[in-house]
Formats: sequence, structure tokens, C-alpha cells
Amino acid sequence: MTNNSEDRREKTQNLINKLIEERHEMLILFCEIAGVEPYGHGKSVDSLMEEFCQILVDYVALGQFELFKRITDKSERREEVTKIADKMYSKFINAAILAVDFNDKYDTKEKSKIIDDLDADLTKLGATLAVRFELEDQMIMAMLNKKESDKIVHKVA
Repeated sequence: MTNNSEDRREKTQNLINKLIEERHEMLILFCEIAGVEPYGHGKSVDSLMEEFCQILVDYVALGQFELFKRITDKSERREEVTKIADKMYSKFINAAILAVDFNDKYDTKEKSKIIDDLDADLTKLGATLAVRFELEDQMIMAMLNKKESDKIVHKVA
């Protein structure tokens, strides 16, 4: 039993580490794109956007298909974690949908035709990602620390 429990904890820790690494990488690229004015210094906006869209989709998929998969396939047995996941799932999905829509819009050869929308789209995406980060952090805390997760269940609305 201990080996199985230790194996699950190790898998959880690895998943969380990977999620945080991808989030960090995505945030760096987000800041690069947001800070490139007039969208042309250093790397081309096309190159940055391509790289950003790829990591954005990878990051969203990891959260969606790995983190929440643990809940939906009943691999996660801690009630406090599943309560938090149930309360945040719709908000988490909304963030994923917006990220995929952003990718679909900007992962194209015709970036020059839509570059005028980039500031507004980055603002909207940034705000949505900030909500997702908060939700993700709550889930991570619950998965790693029972005492903190008891407090979090009451914060998630």
C-alpha cells in the first residue's frame, strides 16, 4: 500500500512540476509578445506568436487532460480535492476555450491582417489566464497540503 501511495504522490508532484514549468514558459512568451512594440523587434512577431501559441495549447491541454483527468477518472480520491475541482471546473473550461480561440486566431500565416487586434486579445487572454492561474494554484495546494485545502474549499466560488 505504501508503494502505491508513494507512487501516486510522485506522479502528482511530477504533474504539478510540469504544469508549473509550462505555465512559466508560456508567461515568458506572453510577456515577450505583449512587450514587443511595434510588434517587430528581436524575434519576429510571427515567430514569437507561433512559439507562444504552441506552448499555450500545450499548457492548457496539460491542465485539462492531465490535472482534471485525475478527477474525472476517479484517480483522485481525496474528497477535498474533488470538491475544489467540481467548483472550479466551469471557470477552468472557460479559460481553456479562450486560449484555444486565441490560438486558432493567431496561429495562422495571415498574422499581419489581425495584428491590430493583438493588444485587446492579449488583454482578454491575460485576464482569463490570471483567473486560471488562481484556480490552478488552489487545486495544486489542495493536492499537496490537506490543511491548506480545507481553507481553499470555502474560498472557491
